[in-house]
Amino acid sequence: MPSFIQTSSAALLLLLAVMLGGSNAQLSPTFYASTCPNLNSVVTTALGQAVQSDIRAGAKIIRAHFHDCMVDGCDGSVLLDDDAANGIDSEKDEAPNQTLDYDIVDTIKTAVENACPGVVSCADILALASQIGVALAGGPTWQVPLGRRDSRTANAAGTSGIPSPFDSLDQQQQKFRDVQLDDSTDLVALSGAHTFGRARCGTFSFRIGTDPNLDPTFSDVLAQICQGGANTLTNLDTSTPDDFDRNYYTNLQNNRGLLKTDQDLFSTNGSSTVAVVNRFAGSQTQFFDAFVQSMIKLGNLSPLTGTNGEVRTNCRRIN
Repeated sequence: MPSFIQTSSAALLLLLAVMLGGSNAQLSPTFYASTCPNLNSVVTTALGQAVQSDIRAGAKIIRAHFHDCMVDGCDGSVLLDDDAANGIDSEKDEAPNQTLDYDIVDTIKTAVENACPGVVSCADILALASQIGVALAGGPTWQVPLGRRDSRTANAAGTSGIPSPFDSLDQQQQKFRDVQLDDSTDLVALSGAHTFGRARCGTFSFRIGTDPNLDPTFSDVLAQICQGGANTLTNLDTSTPDDFDRNYYTNLQNNRGLLKTDQDLFSTNGSSTVAVVNRFAGSQTQFFDAFVQSMIKLGNLSPLTGTNGEVRTNCRRIN
């Protein structure tokens, strides 16, 4: 029979586990089942229409979700405008976020507000729309845990924790570890989102003609493209640019990763990421399975739940 001290310790440990795990435990795929039962179809319709006019819409949404979650967790803070009266120094003005597309989020939020006023948070819209955008491009589907609330503050300085296309592999891995994401499987899986979308020449042109890990023929093609200037866009995945598939990884095996940060996942000798790239390149199923798990982990980073934060009616400002 356990002693009183043992029993009390067990109870205390259980209480601590409940307290520490409480925020994530409150997230559920059925969170809006009664308050906004058509949420999935509303977001799917709105994002589907956005994709019709801008094939990059899905990639843009998932990028915004990632940038949001990497700064103080998935709380919609990346969407807030400057607001001196309320002490908000926007994250939008910082280098990693200057090229995010906030209009797409506004469009989806408007559709959701028309269907379910004041119910669904902007943070949840980013998470759910990311899944839908991936599925619309032929990628996996998954049940997105929901129930996040929106932050009433922003953290401009915290954007330094967002991975940059100019980071070394060590820097990328450290930034993932800093938010308790795995620095090999999560890093390689989430980088696989670069299987669709575009990048500006300014993020990779320094590699042209100088990087031994860039295929020379591909380098020549990029040199031609980037004659248009630093803001010229080109496909992150040159083989199937608008499809969500494993070709991102086969590109890395052929030294055709567009960003240096992508290519480093495969070309850095001794790195644990090399084996993961090879595994995903050889099996789309393994990539999809890992991507889903990593996206759920990403979406579970420090969400605001319960009475914390708020549900913004306009993603750009607090209520």
